Amino acid sequence: MLYFARWKIVLILLVVLAGLVAIVPNFFSKETVDGWPDWLPRKQLTLGLDLQGGAYLLYEVDRTDYVEKRLRTLLSDVRKAMLEAPRVGYTGLAIQGDGVQLRVRDPAQIDIARERLQNLQNPLSTTLLGGAGVNEFDLTVGEDGLMRLSYSPDGLDQRVRGIVSQSIEVIERRINQLGTSEPSIQRQGSDRILVEAPGLDDPERLKAIVGQTAQLTFHLVEGQFQGAETQAPQPGTIVVPSAENPDLNYILQDTPLLTGEDLADAQAAFDQRTNEPIVNFRLTTAGGRAFAEVTQQNVGRLFAIVLDEKVISAPQIREPILGGSGQISGSFSVQSANDLAILLRAGSLPAKLTIVEERSVGPGLGADSIEAGRLASIVGILAVFTFMFLAYGFFGLLANLAVLVNVILIFAILTVLGAALTLPGIAGIVLTVGTAVDSNVLIYERIREEYRNGRSAIQSIDIGFQRALGTIVDANLTTLIAAAVLFYLGSGPVRGFAITHAIGIITTLFTAFTFTRLLVALWVRWRRPTVINL
Repeated sequence: MLYFARWKIVLILLVVLAGLVAIVPNFFSKETVDGWPDWLPRKQLTLGLDLQGGAYLLYEVDRTDYVEKRLRTLLSDVRKAMLEAPRVGYTGLAIQGDGVQLRVRDPAQIDIARERLQNLQNPLSTTLLGGAGVNEFDLTVGEDGLMRLSYSPDGLDQRVRGIVSQSIEVIERRINQLGTSEPSIQRQGSDRILVEAPGLDDPERLKAIVGQTAQLTFHLVEGQFQGAETQAPQPGTIVVPSAENPDLNYILQDTPLLTGEDLADAQAAFDQRTNEPIVNFRLTTAGGRAFAEVTQQNVGRLFAIVLDEKVISAPQIREPILGGSGQISGSFSVQSANDLAILLRAGSLPAKLTIVEERSVGPGLGADSIEAGRLASIVGILAVFTFMFLAYGFFGLLANLAVLVNVILIFAILTVLGAALTLPGIAGIVLTVGTAVDSNVLIYERIREEYRNGRSAIQSIDIGFQRALGTIVDANLTTLIAAAVLFYLGSGPVRGFAITHAIGIITTLFTAFTFTRLLVALWVRWRRPTVINL
């Protein structure tokens, strides 16, 4: 166990050297590091929200808003289903509570209507045998021809879980394009999303980017009216206010001709004629064909671009647009045009999100946390070092050197992986220092035991390392499993602790056994001891 081939010695030292090189940028400012040559490492340790400040937002899916919009879509689908040949006569089609209902006039057509409405129940899952599982809507049919599609509680819960998963993907794309470093976006419960953006100095912009639904649709304009008067929309139309002028209302066809799903790209730019900020968009191949067809058939009409139920632009179709691209103009600033482009590129949220909790951590509080964590780390490490030296003398010094290398490797891995260091993460590092010397204590006590049993100094050292290996691996493996469970099931501070502790366990196996054994082996080769002072 005390023999090391030359290549093993070189490999171990290279690992330690790589760790030292990786943490060097952390001792310099970002401006200094950016000026370094390309061949030097530039990656710096990312600090979490509690250490560098930033924004903390907890969102919740607005179930009421989602159900209202979904029922309006269902109402349109029911109307279309009843108009299919043969047409089914009905009365009283309307949204009532959490469902859509109608009454079939002719009892002979009840079975036809039932079959068509069953197709709108929208199965969300199936059983193992392929049968029907959870439906989004439950269908009830009365003897008097009254039919009702209402939201299934299980169906709504499953829908909301899917909305949360889809929203997390959209939010990640939005924040990544915003340029925030190491954002944390996590599910909280069944209908909440936690967003943490460390280092962000503009929480209001983050709220505008994350919370906006950004549902983009394109509609043909049937008419418009001015003032506060309200007009009941005719069947097949909707009334949507203007984003720039709340008094101006547009009457639009309720079925969108294009949606945000038809967008391939969106970029902020400047209008060459007016030099005002605009957003240029490019459609997918299918969207481009549909756009060309619509503009060919409706030259001279207004074409409304609707974002989150407000008309942001309603240009006139002057000629067919065949290139599959266009522009959105309005009262944009440079930042608002860029933010709109980000929203359109990232896609729309499937439902409205409301802020349940909001916190902003200032850089000053983060600096205080760093100082407190640094002080706690120094005190803890010095206490451990003092104990090891007093208990094991020279061997304690070797163990302390291994612990220093251990800490260096932890910070190096965190830096390379880009994992955020949080205050609980610092606690995990301090705990790792204690568990790291535990491994050395096991080795040294085993060496003491062998030496007391009459073995020579070199034999005791060799057998001590050999027999302690199994115990060290077992102890650290079980702890690693616990850290993995904490990371998988936990969130926020718990994950920050689990990450550093898990990395610390891995580096401990390297430093406590391999690196310490190398130091002891080199000392034995140099001194050839006949007595062990442990």
